[in-house]
Amino acid sequence: MQDHAVQLVKVFPAGAGGGNPAPIVLDALGMSDAAMREVAGSFGHESGFVLPPSPGSGAAFRMRYFVPLHEMEMCGHATVGALWLLRQAGRWTSSSASVETASGLVRGFVRNAGTPGEYVEITQPAGTLQAISDARQLTAIAEVLRVGRDELLPLPVLNAATSRVKTLIGLRSVASLDALRPDFSRVQTLCESLDSTGLYPFAVGSSDGREFHARQFPRASGYPEDAATGIAAAALLFGLAAHGLVPVDANVSTIRQGEAMGAPSAIRARFELDAAGHTAGCYIGGNVTR
Repeated sequence: MQDHAVQLVKVFPAGAGGGNPAPIVLDALGMSDAAMREVAGSFGHESGFVLPPSPGSGAAFRMRYFVPLHEMEMCGHATVGALWLLRQAGRWTSSSASVETASGLVRGFVRNAGTPGEYVEITQPAGTLQAISDARQLTAIAEVLRVGRDELLPLPVLNAATSRVKTLIGLRSVASLDALRPDFSRVQTLCESLDSTGLYPFAVGSSDGREFHARQFPRASGYPEDAATGIAAAALLFGLAAHGLVPVDANVSTIRQGEAMGAPSAIRARFELDAAGHTAGCYIGGNVTR
């Protein structure tokens, strides 16, 4: 009989109580969709399920992801958490592995292997960006976030995506970001009108130090806010480059999230460059604990 034991990890922690909890099932073969959704519902967090890869996929693992309300095509923090657990269990011993997901193949890497600084990093494709110019939508964003226009950075609001569309809204200060008390009753309707899966307001922490702060308010996940969102951080990296806030190079930018929730988290994000120095995608990664 297959063991469908659930292991809970915290992904991207950056302090006491930090990280995004991720329930992971390392042996999900035979689990129904309903059973996977039940795991996510019982824990109240986005959950990851590891399965054998499809024939011919070229992947080492296949992963599925559920939030309490539905299945997701891709989840960055659950992928990082699952790969970390696979390594702890001795089931991933190489320096890299391909993971089959509903949004395509993702490559996973272990960095600084065998040292106290070991962490897991995964790839995301090159981001796409679209400016939101509809005045009614921009007004609705400010109303839902309950911010004045003077609190917003003089930058375009962007819909950005690597795996899922996130709406990037720049705020003038980290204090304004942490003080946000959105009208959660309107988040889903607003996101649907924007064709977005979540609002991702951000603020510059230290431009010289490549540090930024963000919060994630998902469209319809069954919870109001995420402590750390790898897919959103990947989208933000491309938005930051478009705004001229980070150069397109191989250096790491740190996206801090969850601080307003009392769950401080840090996501490492950096561009993946091809041989000619052009953007081929990005890497997101960070620490994992139990």
